[in-house]
Amino acid sequence: MSNGETNGQRGPHGEQDQQTPGTAPAGGQWYPPEWPDRIRALADGSLTPVAPKRAATVMLLRDAADGPDVHMLRRRASMAFAGGAYAYPGGGVDPRDDDHLVGWAGPALDHWAKRLGTEPATAQAIVCAAVRETYEEAGVLLAGPTADTVVGDTTGDDWEADRQALVARELSFADFLDRRGLLLRSDLLGAWARWITPEFEPRRYDTWFFVAALPEGQRTRNASTEADRTVWIRPSEAAAGYDRGELLMMPPTISTLRSLEPYGSAADALAAAEGQDLTPVLAQARLEGGELVLSWPGHDEFTKRVGTTGGAS
Repeated sequence: MSNGETNGQRGPHGEQDQQTPGTAPAGGQWYPPEWPDRIRALADGSLTPVAPKRAATVMLLRDAADGPDVHMLRRRASMAFAGGAYAYPGGGVDPRDDDHLVGWAGPALDHWAKRLGTEPATAQAIVCAAVRETYEEAGVLLAGPTADTVVGDTTGDDWEADRQALVARELSFADFLDRRGLLLRSDLLGAWARWITPEFEPRRYDTWFFVAALPEGQRTRNASTEADRTVWIRPSEAAAGYDRGELLMMPPTISTLRSLEPYGSAADALAAAEGQDLTPVLAQARLEGGELVLSWPGHDEFTKRVGTTGGAS
């Protein structure tokens, strides 16, 4: 597969990924081999669900000749969660972003709280996580010195030192913005979807998905230690790779990719964000006719039937 950051190609274009520890019984859906046993344990009451952690992820878009591309990374095969799967930059909320005053531009926190279905402090932390993780993992910063500007270049040793301090949680995002004299540009983000990791998973996340356009003058790079490659790719091309079983993805990723396909530009997608349904999507597991049935309400393509021997269909 070509890396879209180094040679300008938008790939992938049909390469078989051989580094994934999970299985893909239909298309390229990530399906860990331990799921059947965990689903059975949840059904018989021997497994207690863990509380999901709040998280945010960003579908970063840039316009190309035939429509917007989306920035994706492939998680290293060694990762405990979704190893080998394609995803977007994202990660967990930093608790310090709940109660620290953050330099802010764009819609007020009350607006974001209503949109995200949370309290204002929680909304601030979620939006901060989206912007911070995009900077940590892709080197792209949705912030500027004023409410109508955005930084044009985040390269250089001093920027990298701050990025590393953010990754290590040695520096809070509020302090990072303050020392740089920057405002978080929340108006550059649009909330798109919300998915919650199934109850039978040992690592669970309550994740808000956002869309954003690549700011002028900035470039993405693979800044994440969790990814072994990054690409810019048309959503329809990535979805086709998934359908052929060549690109491994979790249900939220392929679902949001398909939802981006109708839009002709990054601006069109951002304009449509306010109308997107943020009702949380949570997988359900049930016993039916001697089989375990795993389904995501409203997303029938991901339904799996797990037989007594653990096979899926």
